[in-house]
Parts: sequence; C-alpha cells; structure tokens
Amino acid sequence: MTESRTDIPSRPLAPATEAMTLLVAAVIVHDRATDRVVLLQRGPRAKFAQGMWDLPVGKSEPGEPITHTAIRELKEETGLSVQPESLRLAHIIHGARGVEAPNGFLTVVFAAHEWSGTLTNGEPDKHTQVRWTPTAELPHDFVSTTASALHRYLTGGPDISLDSWN
Repeated sequence: MTESRTDIPSRPLAPATEAMTLLVAAVIVHDRATDRVVLLQRGPRAKFAQGMWDLPVGKSEPGEPITHTAIRELKEETGLSVQPESLRLAHIIHGARGVEAPNGFLTVVFAAHEWSGTLTNGEPDKHTQVRWTPTAELPHDFVSTTASALHRYLTGGPDISLDSWN
C-alpha cells in the first residue's frame, strides 16, 4: 500500500484563463421596499436578443473572480455599485451553447438588496433603456434564461436551470 505524502508543499493553481465554458455573471438588484428590480432593454446593436429585456449581465474577464464580474458589469451597465459582501447567490444557469459560447456557458446569478448610485444607462450603444420595474409587471419579451432565473428567485423555485441541453 502506498501512502500519500502530505509533507510536500502544494503550489496554488493558476486561475482559469482559457476555460471552454464561458463564465457569465448577472445581478438581480431587488428593491424589497418597493418590490422592483432593475432591467435593461437590449438595443438594436446587441449581439443577440435585440429589443428584449434582460438583467444586468456580462462575461467574466480571464482570471477575474465571478463576484468582481458581477460588480463591474452592474456598474458599467447601470451606474449602480454593490459591495462584494452584498451579493447573494440567487441562481445558476448552465447552458449547452450560446451565441458567444459554442462550448457552453455558466451564468452565476446574484441578488443584491443594498446598492449605491443613481440608475443610469451606462452603455447606451448596447441598451435602449434601463429602468426599475415592479416585479408584478415584468415584460414578456425577456431573454428566456435570465427571465427563468428571475422568476425562480422571486418564487423561491429551484436554484439551478439548464438551457439547450435537449
């Protein structure tokens, strides 16, 4: 029988910088007092789902922790700032393929109930509008994956959803 050695110092692994699966972060900014969420309407020059509504969402940069992606994308798109400790895991979406992710994507959806800043359209070339929307009045023309994640968050449904696997 061979014993494993525990006296060999382990080297930390380098961050994943060339993953085959695209890593994405989305943020549900939920004002519980007024029961509203922040939504973006994708513009005519968006890479996909032009004219549809979406959560603040974006791709992770190589070597960037997913919480930093969420904070960065939210600030860039909406002008709102959140602290890392204010992010709560709300949902995971695992997609088999996507427009920019032929090898699949993983979207980590966070919820934030505390933020600072004023809601603005920080990327007017990508979004037609950015607004607070009552949860009882969510639009029907919503990107399906993030719409499902938002609905499941609001109703306490399953925390994981699969997309395009069948």
